[in-house]
Amino acid sequence: MISFRPSAVLLPFLLLITTTNALHFYLDVNEQRCFIEELPTDTVVEGHYKALEWTADTQTYVEQPELGIIVDVEEMETGHVVTKSKGPSEGHFTFTSHEAGDHSICLSTNYTTWWSSTHIKMYLDIVVGSTKPDLDADRSHISELAGKIRDLNQRLEDIRREQQYQRERESDFRDLSEATNSKAVWYSILQIVVLVLTCTWQLRHLKRFFEDRKMR
Repeated sequence: MISFRPSAVLLPFLLLITTTNALHFYLDVNEQRCFIEELPTDTVVEGHYKALEWTADTQTYVEQPELGIIVDVEEMETGHVVTKSKGPSEGHFTFTSHEAGDHSICLSTNYTTWWSSTHIKMYLDIVVGSTKPDLDADRSHISELAGKIRDLNQRLEDIRREQQYQRERESDFRDLSEATNSKAVWYSILQIVVLVLTCTWQLRHLKRFFEDRKMR
């Protein structure tokens, strides 16, 4: 149910608003008109508006290209700004409530002249959608998650490459160690063989020496 701020409304407007979401009202320069909408969580709200400016020459309300409309939506309990946008004299706005509670929907013009007596006639239609997640927000979250997943996959790929590099280094080091150990074993065996041969030669030499001594 939509309601105006008490300082900016009349009873006939309240009666009108309680029966329909489509209404029109009048707005002066530097004036902001606000509505209160009680919304559940994750509820999509669409607003369509059209602003006409009073012209004294024709005594009618006409469209003005330079006229712009500022839409400001805020959660009343927390003061959180849900959306704030500036559009042309005719357009629409869409937002999704993040928290359940009263939301203020405020409209004002882009005119800032204090001495002007310009009057604006505003048509406004607010459509409260069914409770559902904000698809744009969901898509943004999905895109963010997809980016994080890509980063994680890239890190995993880097880790795999690093592990493969470490395995290759370990394999090379193992082969080098085995080759070194094999060479050390063969070198030790060669030393033993040389030592045995040397000892055998020395023993034979000593034996011949002693035999020669005895013969003398």
